Amino acid sequence: MLLAYIDEIGETGAFVSNEHERFNTSPAFGYAGFIIPENKARLFGAVFTEEKRRVFRTEIENAKNPSQWERKGSSIFHQGTFEKFPQQIRVFNSLVRKLRSLGGNLFYYADEKPLGTPRQTKLNTEERETAAMQEALNRLARHSESQNPSQNLIVMIDQINENQRSARIPNMYGHILGRAASHAEMKRIIEPPMHVDSILSANIQFADWVAACVTRAIEYQVIRSAPYQWVAASKAVDAVRGAFTHESKIHLWSRSVSDLNHSEIFRRERPLYPLAVGQLVVDGGSQAMWRKLRAGSERRSGTGSRE
Repeated sequence: MLLAYIDEIGETGAFVSNEHERFNTSPAFGYAGFIIPENKARLFGAVFTEEKRRVFRTEIENAKNPSQWERKGSSIFHQGTFEKFPQQIRVFNSLVRKLRSLGGNLFYYADEKPLGTPRQTKLNTEERETAAMQEALNRLARHSESQNPSQNLIVMIDQINENQRSARIPNMYGHILGRAASHAEMKRIIEPPMHVDSILSANIQFADWVAACVTRAIEYQVIRSAPYQWVAASKAVDAVRGAFTHESKIHLWSRSVSDLNHSEIFRRERPLYPLAVGQLVVDGGSQAMWRKLRAGSERRSGTGSRE
């Protein structure tokens, strides 16, 4: 059996830009975490706990309840973390390598949001959350099937409030059972996602770290001015490259480039914002203008096509 631990990428609200006074939080929503064989899950949780206690020893010793102390991934994958606290990133890399040595993989699925306010995009946050969860489950099931056609899967996610949980469970049951009629791999998921409080689960805490890392990489890829080059375009978190399942993906919204799959969100060269050509940056919004300028220059110089 495989166990998948996942947490949210971003949040479900609207996004205009990272500089907008209100709708500036996250350009995508989805889920990320990791998958591990069930007989290795306890061992990995113990390794995570040991590493966490070592790198955050002072904070844990000073906590009111040391056994339930946790560091959120958003605090680790912050703009200045790598410069100020490189040891935290080294620990994250070592945990990714340990996960891989135990037969595990990182995972993510996210949908890029259409740009605009809730009114402009006709936002329905419940539909956004449901669609992302359904596609994440589809891809987790596909991964489980690819590893072993007779292998089952249990999915766990960070605890939410009871009203949200009660609303989600019937939808997930319906999706899993309904899709299983035409997609055999869905039979691998034996229950809808189980909610586990992160303060009680080391593995859920690591899923939160993975989700934060993926969130920053996605922001770097889809927001031109995102300050997270150190996450996606440097060697800071090299351990993640090649660690994601084949099914991991961000679905881009009305872009001229293809969706980004598995480790492509950590590409140093951003497909959405290619390198400059001379003094002109050629991206999805300026390619047509570049072609016109180049054609005009060729006509004036007599080097253009005469056909």
